[in-house]
Amino acid sequence: MSITKQPLKSKPEVKCAFKVSADQVGNAESLSLVGCFNQWDVNAHPMKKLKNGDFKLEINLPAEQSYQFRYYSGGQQWFNEPEADEQVFVAEVGASNSLLQL
Repeated sequence: MSITKQPLKSKPEVKCAFKVSADQVGNAESLSLVGCFNQWDVNAHPMKKLKNGDFKLEINLPAEQSYQFRYYSGGQQWFNEPEADEQVFVAEVGASNSLLQL
C-alpha cells in the first residue's frame, strides 16, 4: 500500500494517489477508498484494478486539512493504510481509521 501527495499549483488542492498491491488484499475483485471526504460511501470512489491485480486511484482533495479513511473490499473487509500519516482509534466503531494530512 502506498500514498503519494502532489500539491497542485493552480488551486489549493492536493492530488493524492492511492495504491494497494494484490498481495495485500488477497483475491479481492473490488476495492474502494472510503472516508470522511465522501461521507463514508463505499460506492463513491471505486479503485481501478490493474492487470497485475493491484488497485489504484487518484483524487484531488482540498489542502490544509486532515482526512480519515479506510479501504473497503466487496467482501465486507476493511483495510487500513500502513503508510498513512497516523492511525486514529474511533471508539464509536471500535476500530482505527487511517489519517491523511494535507
